[in-house]
Amino acid sequence: MGQKVHPHGFRLGYIYDWNSKWYAGRTYTELLHEDLNIRRTIAQTLPDAGIAKVEIERNANQITVTISTARPGIVIGRGGQRVDELRNGLESDTGKKVRVNISEIRLPEVEAPLVARAVAEQIERRVSHRRAITQAALRAMQRGAQGVRIRVAGRLGGSDMSRTDQERQGRVPLHTLKADVDYGTSEARTTLGRIGVKVWIYKGDKITPR
Repeated sequence: MGQKVHPHGFRLGYIYDWNSKWYAGRTYTELLHEDLNIRRTIAQTLPDAGIAKVEIERNANQITVTISTARPGIVIGRGGQRVDELRNGLESDTGKKVRVNISEIRLPEVEAPLVARAVAEQIERRVSHRRAITQAALRAMQRGAQGVRIRVAGRLGGSDMSRTDQERQGRVPLHTLKADVDYGTSEARTTLGRIGVKVWIYKGDKITPR
């Protein structure tokens, strides 16, 4: 049996930092669920904003939420209206002061969560899964990725029995700790069932200063 390790969790503290930065004693469980609720609220409020990552930082009585998005205009809204609504919603949920920062993603083609979502959306629109994953991999390679691996599984093409298909380009060294491997998953909700999409994108090595 092959044991799969999450590429991000495997490299935590070595080349990647934590997505939640805070310290807690006995209130750990409460704060963890608060974090999960914040992430869930952002995903439900802004499903079309191309959000790749949400970072949460806590100090004293304030929560700083940094949203990495490919479409900052959608998150901000007209005159900052949408981001204000989001902030007010999070403040009423948590009962604490919330500060929302927005970080723009310049190259969405090499962000694994966004690539996975794009492939899933194409499958939902009945585009051939083979064409969707080949084009996504090609675009990522053209934008400077050193390796891409996209895997889809489920009732592909409406077949009665589920199967897996994948596209590989370049190299994706999963065992190398210094390798910057971005990973993302998504699900295509089709009329015949769900099709899972997994994406690994190798962006080169990160050499940590000793």
